[in-house]
Amino acid sequence: MARIESRKVQKVGPSTLSVSIPRHWADEMGLKRGSVLFLTSEQDGSLRLFPSKPSDSVERTEEYICNSDLCDEPRMLERIVVGSYILGRDVFSIISSERVSSEHAEEIRGIMRKLIGLGIVEETPDRITLQCSIDPRKYSLDMLLRRLSTISLTIVKEATQALIESDISLAEDAISREDEADMMYLLAMRLLISAQRRREVAEEIGLEDPLHILYFGLMLRYLELIADYAEEIARQVAELLRRYRDRLPGWVVERIGQLNDLAYDLVLKSVDCFFIGDVKIANSILEMQKFIESERDKLMQKLPEIPHLRLILWNITRIADNGKGIAFIAINSALERKTKICSTRPIPE
Repeated sequence: MARIESRKVQKVGPSTLSVSIPRHWADEMGLKRGSVLFLTSEQDGSLRLFPSKPSDSVERTEEYICNSDLCDEPRMLERIVVGSYILGRDVFSIISSERVSSEHAEEIRGIMRKLIGLGIVEETPDRITLQCSIDPRKYSLDMLLRRLSTISLTIVKEATQALIESDISLAEDAISREDEADMMYLLAMRLLISAQRRREVAEEIGLEDPLHILYFGLMLRYLELIADYAEEIARQVAELLRRYRDRLPGWVVERIGQLNDLAYDLVLKSVDCFFIGDVKIANSILEMQKFIESERDKLMQKLPEIPHLRLILWNITRIADNGKGIAFIAINSALERKTKICSTRPIPE
Protein backbone atom coordinates (compact mmCIF):
# COMPACT_ATOMS: atom_id res chain seq x y z
CA MET A 1 0.00 0.00 0.00
CA ALA A 2 1.33 3.48 -0.92
CA ARG A 3 2.59 5.59 1.95
CA ILE A 4 1.56 9.22 2.30
CA GLU A 5 4.32 11.48 3.60
CA SER A 6 4.31 15.21 4.16
CA ARG A 7 7.06 17.61 3.12
CA LYS A 8 7.40 21.35 3.75
CA VAL A 9 8.04 23.63 0.84
CA GLN A 10 11.37 25.43 1.37
CA LYS A 11 12.52 28.68 -0.17
CA VAL A 12 15.93 28.45 -1.84
CA GLY A 13 17.17 31.77 -3.09
CA PRO A 14 15.02 34.78 -3.90
CA SER A 15 12.57 33.05 -6.27
CA THR A 16 12.99 29.28 -6.02
CA LEU A 17 10.89 26.86 -4.00
CA SER A 18 11.99 23.29 -3.30
CA VAL A 19 10.76 20.15 -1.56
CA SER A 20 12.74 17.08 -0.50
CA ILE A 21 12.03 13.57 -1.78
CA PRO A 22 11.79 10.46 0.43
CA ARG A 23 15.14 8.78 0.98
CA HIS A 24 13.79 5.24 0.48
CA TRP A 25 12.41 6.20 -2.93
CA ALA A 26 15.67 7.85 -3.96
CA ASP A 27 17.56 4.67 -2.97
CA GLU A 28 15.14 2.44 -4.90
CA MET A 29 15.51 4.60 -8.02
CA GLY A 30 19.31 4.80 -7.67
CA LEU A 31 19.29 8.59 -7.34
CA LYS A 32 22.21 10.58 -6.05
CA ARG A 33 23.37 14.18 -5.93
CA GLY A 34 23.15 15.68 -9.42
CA SER A 35 20.58 13.17 -10.73
CA VAL A 36 17.94 14.63 -13.02
CA LEU A 37 14.23 14.11 -12.33
CA PHE A 38 11.37 14.69 -14.76
CA LEU A 39 7.96 16.02 -13.65
CA THR A 40 4.52 15.98 -15.23
CA SER A 41 1.47 17.80 -13.91
CA GLU A 42 -1.83 15.90 -13.68
CA GLN A 43 -5.38 17.17 -14.12
CA ASP A 44 -6.09 16.76 -10.41
CA GLY A 45 -3.27 19.19 -9.52
CA SER A 46 -0.75 16.51 -8.52
CA LEU A 47 2.77 16.09 -9.83
CA ARG A 48 4.37 12.83 -10.97
CA LEU A 49 8.12 12.28 -10.70
CA PHE A 50 10.20 10.11 -13.04
CA PRO A 51 13.89 9.24 -12.61
CA SER A 52 14.13 9.23 -16.43
CA LYS A 53 11.94 10.31 -19.31
CA PRO A 54 8.96 7.94 -19.61
CA SER A 55 9.68 7.50 -23.31
CA ASP A 56 13.28 6.54 -22.54
CA SER A 57 12.41 3.93 -19.93
CA VAL A 58 12.83 0.28 -20.84
CA GLU A 59 10.20 -2.10 -19.56
CA ARG A 60 11.46 -5.33 -18.07
CA THR A 61 9.96 -8.26 -19.95
CA GLU A 62 8.81 -11.14 -17.79
CA GLU A 63 7.78 -14.59 -18.84
CA TYR A 64 4.49 -15.78 -17.38
CA ILE A 65 4.09 -19.51 -16.99
CA CYS A 66 0.93 -21.62 -16.81
CA ASN A 67 0.98 -25.26 -15.69
CA SER A 68 -1.36 -26.97 -18.14
CA ASP A 69 -1.49 -30.10 -15.97
CA LEU A 70 -3.71 -28.14 -13.57
CA CYS A 71 -6.06 -26.93 -16.33
CA ASP A 72 -8.30 -29.98 -16.15
CA GLU A 73 -11.67 -28.33 -16.87
CA PRO A 74 -13.20 -27.54 -20.28
CA ARG A 75 -11.83 -24.34 -21.90
CA MET A 76 -9.95 -23.39 -18.73
CA LEU A 77 -6.60 -23.04 -20.52
CA GLU A 78 -8.21 -21.05 -23.34
CA ARG A 79 -9.61 -18.54 -20.84
CA ILE A 80 -6.25 -18.24 -19.08
CA VAL A 81 -4.56 -17.44 -22.41
CA VAL A 82 -7.21 -14.79 -23.18
CA GLY A 83 -6.88 -13.27 -19.71
CA SER A 84 -3.10 -13.10 -20.00
CA TYR A 85 -3.43 -11.41 -23.39
CA ILE A 86 -5.83 -8.78 -22.04
CA LEU A 87 -3.53 -8.14 -19.06
CA GLY A 88 -0.80 -7.15 -21.50
CA ARG A 89 1.55 -10.08 -21.01
CA ASP A 90 3.98 -10.24 -23.94
CA VAL A 91 5.62 -13.62 -23.26
CA PHE A 92 3.46 -16.45 -21.97
CA SER A 93 4.44 -20.13 -21.71
CA ILE A 94 2.24 -23.18 -21.24
CA ILE A 95 4.19 -26.05 -19.68
CA SER A 96 3.56 -29.65 -18.66
CA SER A 97 5.48 -32.05 -16.44
CA GLU A 98 5.42 -34.58 -19.26
CA ARG A 99 3.77 -33.43 -22.50
CA VAL A 100 1.32 -30.69 -23.43
CA SER A 101 -1.79 -32.65 -24.41
CA SER A 102 -3.15 -32.50 -27.94
CA GLU A 103 -6.42 -31.11 -26.52
CA HIS A 104 -4.58 -28.22 -24.85
CA ALA A 105 -2.52 -27.55 -27.96
CA GLU A 106 -5.73 -27.43 -29.99
CA GLU A 107 -7.28 -25.04 -27.44
CA ILE A 108 -4.30 -22.71 -27.73
CA ARG A 109 -4.31 -22.67 -31.54
CA GLY A 110 -8.07 -22.22 -31.61
CA ILE A 111 -8.11 -19.11 -29.43
CA MET A 112 -5.05 -17.55 -31.09
CA ARG A 113 -7.21 -16.73 -34.11
CA LYS A 114 -9.02 -14.15 -31.98
CA LEU A 115 -5.89 -12.62 -30.41
CA ILE A 116 -4.29 -10.11 -32.78
CA GLY A 117 -0.49 -10.10 -32.68
CA LEU A 118 -0.15 -13.35 -30.71
CA GLY A 119 1.99 -16.14 -32.14
CA ILE A 120 3.89 -19.27 -31.12
CA VAL A 121 7.64 -18.57 -30.89
CA GLU A 122 8.72 -21.89 -29.36
CA GLU A 123 7.15 -25.34 -29.18
CA THR A 124 8.54 -28.48 -27.57
CA PRO A 125 6.72 -31.56 -26.27
CA ASP A 126 6.44 -30.07 -22.77
CA ARG A 127 6.24 -26.32 -23.54
CA ILE A 128 4.46 -23.90 -25.87
CA THR A 129 5.63 -20.28 -25.68
CA LEU A 130 3.43 -17.49 -27.01
CA GLN A 131 4.56 -13.94 -27.70
CA CYS A 132 2.53 -10.83 -28.50
CA SER A 133 4.08 -8.34 -30.91
CA ILE A 134 1.44 -5.63 -30.42
CA ASP A 135 2.68 -2.15 -29.51
CA PRO A 136 -0.37 -0.47 -27.94
CA ARG A 137 0.90 2.98 -28.85
CA LYS A 138 0.43 2.21 -32.54
CA TYR A 139 -3.36 2.11 -32.18
CA SER A 140 -6.07 4.69 -31.67
CA LEU A 141 -8.73 3.59 -29.20
CA ASP A 142 -11.30 5.74 -31.04
CA MET A 143 -10.53 3.81 -34.22
CA LEU A 144 -10.89 0.42 -32.52
CA LEU A 145 -14.17 1.46 -30.91
CA ARG A 146 -15.61 2.64 -34.22
CA ARG A 147 -14.40 -0.53 -35.93
CA LEU A 148 -16.08 -2.72 -33.30
CA SER A 149 -19.24 -0.63 -33.67
CA THR A 150 -19.22 -1.13 -37.45
CA ILE A 151 -18.75 -4.90 -37.17
CA SER A 152 -21.44 -5.28 -34.51
CA LEU A 153 -23.97 -3.22 -36.46
CA THR A 154 -23.20 -5.16 -39.64
CA ILE A 155 -24.10 -8.39 -37.82
CA VAL A 156 -27.30 -6.74 -36.52
CA LYS A 157 -28.29 -5.71 -40.05
CA GLU A 158 -27.38 -8.95 -41.81
CA ALA A 159 -29.05 -11.20 -39.24
CA THR A 160 -32.57 -9.94 -39.97
CA GLN A 161 -31.83 -9.16 -43.62
CA ALA A 162 -31.27 -12.90 -43.96
CA LEU A 163 -34.81 -13.45 -42.64
CA ILE A 164 -36.34 -10.85 -44.95
CA GLU A 165 -34.57 -12.27 -48.01
CA SER A 166 -34.95 -15.89 -46.84
CA ASP A 167 -31.18 -16.31 -47.31
CA ILE A 168 -29.44 -18.82 -45.02
CA SER A 169 -25.99 -17.99 -46.46
CA LEU A 170 -26.40 -14.36 -45.36
CA ALA A 171 -27.22 -15.54 -41.82
CA GLU A 172 -24.08 -17.69 -41.87
CA ASP A 173 -22.02 -14.67 -43.00
CA ALA A 174 -23.36 -12.74 -40.01
CA ILE A 175 -22.42 -15.59 -37.66
CA SER A 176 -18.85 -15.70 -39.02
CA ARG A 177 -18.36 -11.95 -38.41
CA GLU A 178 -18.67 -12.40 -34.66
CA ASP A 179 -15.09 -13.70 -34.46
CA GLU A 180 -13.88 -10.39 -35.90
CA ALA A 181 -15.87 -8.52 -33.26
CA ASP A 182 -14.17 -10.60 -30.56
CA MET A 183 -10.76 -9.77 -32.06
CA MET A 184 -11.41 -6.04 -31.90
CA TYR A 185 -12.84 -6.27 -28.39
CA LEU A 186 -9.93 -8.26 -26.94
CA LEU A 187 -7.32 -6.04 -28.59
CA ALA A 188 -9.04 -2.88 -27.31
CA MET A 189 -9.26 -4.32 -23.79
CA ARG A 190 -5.52 -5.09 -23.88
CA LEU A 191 -4.91 -1.45 -24.80
CA LEU A 192 -7.13 -0.23 -21.96
CA ILE A 193 -5.21 -2.30 -19.40
CA SER A 194 -1.91 -0.92 -20.76
CA ALA A 195 -3.31 2.61 -20.53
CA GLN A 196 -4.40 1.99 -16.93
CA ARG A 197 -0.89 0.91 -15.96
CA ARG A 198 1.14 3.42 -17.95
CA ARG A 199 0.02 7.01 -18.28
CA GLU A 200 2.19 7.69 -21.34
CA VAL A 201 0.44 4.86 -23.19
CA ALA A 202 -2.96 6.35 -22.27
CA GLU A 203 -1.98 9.69 -23.76
CA GLU A 204 -0.62 8.15 -26.95
CA ILE A 205 -3.80 6.17 -27.68
CA GLY A 206 -6.05 9.16 -26.99
CA LEU A 207 -7.03 8.76 -23.32
CA GLU A 208 -6.23 12.11 -21.73
CA ASP A 209 -8.47 11.63 -18.68
CA PRO A 210 -8.32 8.45 -16.54
CA LEU A 211 -12.14 8.54 -16.32
CA HIS A 212 -12.29 7.82 -20.05
CA ILE A 213 -10.74 4.40 -19.42
CA LEU A 214 -13.96 3.48 -17.59
CA TYR A 215 -16.14 4.95 -20.35
CA PHE A 216 -14.31 3.11 -23.11
CA GLY A 217 -14.32 -0.14 -21.15
CA LEU A 218 -18.10 0.01 -20.76
CA MET A 219 -18.61 1.03 -24.40
CA LEU A 220 -16.51 -1.89 -25.62
CA ARG A 221 -18.43 -4.33 -23.45
CA TYR A 222 -21.80 -3.07 -24.68
CA LEU A 223 -20.73 -3.34 -28.32
CA GLU A 224 -19.31 -6.82 -27.81
CA LEU A 225 -22.61 -7.92 -26.25
CA ILE A 226 -24.52 -6.38 -29.16
CA ALA A 227 -22.44 -8.53 -31.53
CA ASP A 228 -23.20 -11.62 -29.39
CA TYR A 229 -26.95 -10.98 -29.42
CA ALA A 230 -26.93 -10.29 -33.17
CA GLU A 231 -25.02 -13.51 -33.78
CA GLU A 232 -27.66 -15.39 -31.81
CA ILE A 233 -30.38 -13.81 -33.98
CA ALA A 234 -28.52 -15.03 -37.07
CA ARG A 235 -28.35 -18.55 -35.64
CA GLN A 236 -32.06 -18.52 -34.85
CA VAL A 237 -32.87 -17.18 -38.33
CA ALA A 238 -30.77 -19.87 -40.03
CA GLU A 239 -32.56 -22.61 -38.09
CA LEU A 240 -35.94 -20.99 -38.68
CA LEU A 241 -35.38 -20.89 -42.44
CA ARG A 242 -34.20 -24.48 -42.53
CA ARG A 243 -37.22 -25.85 -40.72
CA TYR A 244 -40.15 -23.42 -40.97
CA ARG A 245 -39.54 -21.32 -44.08
CA ASP A 246 -42.92 -22.19 -45.61
CA ARG A 247 -44.86 -21.37 -42.42
CA LEU A 248 -43.57 -17.81 -41.98
CA PRO A 249 -46.26 -15.13 -42.53
CA GLY A 250 -45.00 -12.13 -44.49
CA TRP A 251 -46.35 -9.64 -41.96
CA VAL A 252 -44.32 -11.25 -39.15
CA VAL A 253 -41.08 -11.00 -41.14
CA GLU A 254 -41.87 -7.37 -41.97
CA ARG A 255 -42.58 -6.40 -38.34
CA ILE A 256 -39.43 -8.12 -37.09
CA GLY A 257 -37.41 -6.27 -39.74
CA GLN A 258 -38.90 -2.93 -38.66
CA LEU A 259 -38.18 -3.58 -34.98
CA ASN A 260 -34.61 -4.59 -35.78
CA ASP A 261 -34.12 -1.41 -37.83
CA LEU A 262 -35.16 0.63 -34.80
CA ALA A 263 -32.64 -1.20 -32.59
CA TYR A 264 -29.96 -0.69 -35.26
CA ASP A 265 -30.62 3.06 -35.44
CA LEU A 266 -30.64 3.31 -31.65
CA VAL A 267 -27.15 1.77 -31.36
CA LEU A 268 -25.77 3.77 -34.29
CA LYS A 269 -27.00 7.08 -32.88
CA SER A 270 -25.85 6.28 -29.34
CA VAL A 271 -22.28 5.62 -30.55
CA ASP A 272 -22.33 8.86 -32.54
CA CYS A 273 -23.57 10.72 -29.45
CA PHE A 274 -20.62 9.42 -27.46
CA PHE A 275 -18.20 11.06 -29.90
CA ILE A 276 -20.11 14.30 -30.57
CA GLY A 277 -21.47 14.75 -27.02
CA ASP A 278 -25.08 15.60 -27.92
CA VAL A 279 -27.16 15.25 -24.73
CA LYS A 280 -30.52 15.91 -26.42
CA ILE A 281 -30.10 13.16 -29.02
CA ALA A 282 -28.82 10.76 -26.37
CA ASN A 283 -31.90 11.48 -24.26
CA SER A 284 -34.22 10.85 -27.23
CA ILE A 285 -32.49 7.48 -27.71
CA LEU A 286 -33.54 6.45 -24.21
CA GLU A 287 -37.14 7.21 -25.12
CA MET A 288 -36.74 5.19 -28.34
CA GLN A 289 -35.72 2.15 -26.30
CA LYS A 290 -39.01 2.28 -24.39
CA PHE A 291 -40.89 2.38 -27.69
CA ILE A 292 -39.00 -0.70 -28.96
CA GLU A 293 -39.96 -2.65 -25.83
CA SER A 294 -43.60 -1.61 -26.22
CA GLU A 295 -43.66 -2.71 -29.88
CA ARG A 296 -41.98 -5.98 -28.93
CA ASP A 297 -44.70 -6.72 -26.37
CA LYS A 298 -47.46 -6.00 -28.89
CA LEU A 299 -45.87 -8.26 -31.50
CA MET A 300 -45.32 -11.06 -28.98
CA GLN A 301 -49.08 -11.29 -28.45
CA LYS A 302 -49.76 -11.78 -32.17
CA LEU A 303 -46.96 -14.18 -33.10
CA PRO A 304 -47.89 -17.58 -34.53
CA GLU A 305 -46.65 -20.62 -32.62
CA ILE A 306 -43.46 -21.05 -34.62
CA PRO A 307 -40.20 -21.81 -32.76
CA HIS A 308 -37.35 -19.24 -32.79
CA LEU A 309 -39.53 -16.15 -33.37
CA ARG A 310 -39.74 -15.17 -29.71
CA LEU A 311 -36.02 -15.67 -29.20
CA ILE A 312 -35.31 -13.41 -32.17
CA LEU A 313 -37.50 -10.67 -30.67
CA TRP A 314 -35.89 -11.11 -27.24
CA ASN A 315 -32.40 -10.65 -28.72
CA ILE A 316 -33.48 -7.56 -30.66
CA THR A 317 -34.59 -5.89 -27.43
CA ARG A 318 -31.31 -6.91 -25.75
CA ILE A 319 -29.48 -5.08 -28.54
CA ALA A 320 -31.61 -1.99 -27.84
CA ASP A 321 -30.91 -2.32 -24.09
CA ASN A 322 -27.16 -2.22 -24.70
CA GLY A 323 -27.60 0.74 -27.02
CA LYS A 324 -29.38 2.45 -24.13
CA GLY A 325 -26.33 1.79 -21.95
CA ILE A 326 -24.13 3.50 -24.54
CA ALA A 327 -26.51 6.49 -24.59
CA PHE A 328 -26.14 6.87 -20.80
CA ILE A 329 -22.36 6.89 -21.18
CA ALA A 330 -22.69 9.51 -23.94
CA ILE A 331 -24.69 11.75 -21.59
CA ASN A 332 -22.22 11.34 -18.72
CA SER A 333 -19.26 12.02 -21.01
CA ALA A 334 -20.92 15.12 -22.47
CA LEU A 335 -21.62 16.52 -18.99
CA GLU A 336 -17.88 16.71 -18.33
CA ARG A 337 -17.72 19.54 -20.86
CA LYS A 338 -19.41 22.91 -20.97
CA THR A 339 -22.50 22.78 -23.19
CA LYS A 340 -25.46 25.04 -23.95
CA ILE A 341 -27.54 22.92 -21.59
CA CYS A 342 -25.06 22.66 -18.69
CA SER A 343 -22.10 24.74 -17.55
CA THR A 344 -20.25 25.62 -14.35
CA ARG A 345 -19.62 28.80 -12.43
CA PRO A 346 -17.84 29.62 -9.16
CA ILE A 347 -19.95 29.56 -6.00
CA PRO A 348 -19.90 33.00 -4.32
CA GLU A 349 -18.26 32.97 -0.91
